[in-house]
Amino acid sequence: MLNQMPISREVMVTTPHYLASAVGSSILQQGGNAYDAAIAVSAALGVVYPHMTGLGGDAFFLIHDGASGEITAYNGSGRSAAGIHAETFKAMGMSAIPQRGVLSAITVPGVVDAWWEVWSRYGKLPWEQLLEPAAQYAEKGCPVSRNLRLWMERDEDFIMGHTPLRAVFAPLGRLLQEGELLIQPDLAASIRLIQTGGRDAFYTGELADRLTSAIREDGGMLAPADFAGHRGEWVKPVSTEYRGYEVHQMPPNSQGFSMLMMLNMLEHTDLSSVARTSPEFYHLMAEVVKKAFRDRDRYLTDPDFRDIPLDLLLSKSYGDQLWNEIQSAPPVAQPFLSKTIGQDTAYAAVVDSEGNAVSFIQSLYFDFGAAYVPGDTGSLCRTGGRFLPRSERCQRAGTEQTLIPHPHAGPCYTRWQTIYACRYTGGEGQPQTQLSVLTGVLDYGLNIQEAISLPRWVYGRTWGEEGDTMRVENRYHDDVCATLAQWGHNVEARAPWDGIMGQSQGIVIREDGMISGAADPRGDGMAIGW
Repeated sequence: MLNQMPISREVMVTTPHYLASAVGSSILQQGGNAYDAAIAVSAALGVVYPHMTGLGGDAFFLIHDGASGEITAYNGSGRSAAGIHAETFKAMGMSAIPQRGVLSAITVPGVVDAWWEVWSRYGKLPWEQLLEPAAQYAEKGCPVSRNLRLWMERDEDFIMGHTPLRAVFAPLGRLLQEGELLIQPDLAASIRLIQTGGRDAFYTGELADRLTSAIREDGGMLAPADFAGHRGEWVKPVSTEYRGYEVHQMPPNSQGFSMLMMLNMLEHTDLSSVARTSPEFYHLMAEVVKKAFRDRDRYLTDPDFRDIPLDLLLSKSYGDQLWNEIQSAPPVAQPFLSKTIGQDTAYAAVVDSEGNAVSFIQSLYFDFGAAYVPGDTGSLCRTGGRFLPRSERCQRAGTEQTLIPHPHAGPCYTRWQTIYACRYTGGEGQPQTQLSVLTGVLDYGLNIQEAISLPRWVYGRTWGEEGDTMRVENRYHDDVCATLAQWGHNVEARAPWDGIMGQSQGIVIREDGMISGAADPRGDGMAIGW
């Protein structure tokens, strides 16, 4: 394949959209550090990639501080309305929480708080400067990317059925085409308020008043007190050792620990001896994923409400036990029924010349979130309340988050090799994509671009499906899929470079200091370094 992987000595930025990568590069050239660039990239993605992230979403930041060597993380997941309880929707005659709209248990957005806290602790450049590129792209417009156009087509009914969305994405009565200018004046005005008023403008100021007033007028439940009471938190990452590398993940309410469990199982085999595109490889991956997801579905919730036995789940002895269960069975698919998970996130990573590294992921949970914009704020709301435990109030919507409030694998950091890899489409796929990329580098000796470009798989269940499916990106895999089917897997061969496999971005820092970066060929991203 044509390898377009940049290699640099000083800095690297990689994102799922080339304009966001350019924003991060520009901030670094202006004297900003990795934290400044990450915030600017995150804000810009909310404008140029509005189907996957935005002001109304959540974010998680995994950080390596170059000066101290400390690895820390910020959980920027918002909580549900304090007024929601087990009987709320039953009293309205509903048997389930709606998937879209103002009643889809939308949660307090956590992304702005996360920007502010990361900037307050680590930033160098003025706050206003970091949000300026996003504001300008919203005001002056940005070209519709191919990926955005594909998701607009998929969600045309939602877009055309909600006036604020239709005004932005179909201003002439039809969906914007690839390359046409996407202008978002209401979103620009909201970003300008945050520029001048900082965090408070969003959670206690004018923008908070406008958001909550519109939500309540439309029948939603988020109140000013929910916004005013929001605080994300600095958290300690969870980790495990794999092949001599220390791998870090976001802790719950993220599902990141499930990927660490997978590594603990795979450490028992010489994976490099298993052909990467063989039926044996995909079978092994499916069974490892099932074991990890079984415990994820059993335990993952907001840790403020229930203890999660991470010491047990991440112990090497428990990894031994799960591996022995896999090895004791013949090559036949074992039964498992996963939860249905949302399908949108945006992931990016930045490394600067001071040794700082930021890996971050953000989400609206669904593509275009709740498909609801409060009033004239231009801010898509994030859904995800479908995962709220029935008896718990004001829970973080990231317990089963793709981002974290729903199942989200979250960013990943591997000491010496800074390998950040995450998909944005489908919460089930995120830890699996990380597993594919990490093993591609650490077990199969590939560079980061080659590892991201490997044929991928996604095991799990999406909305409306009765059972679990093993989707395999079919690049000369006909015989592989047939064998997997014989072994009892519900296999679905997908086209090469299929969008259902999501997108990954990655950065690797070698021990000699050289930095390589990669963006997924399945999307609109770009890696920039010098």
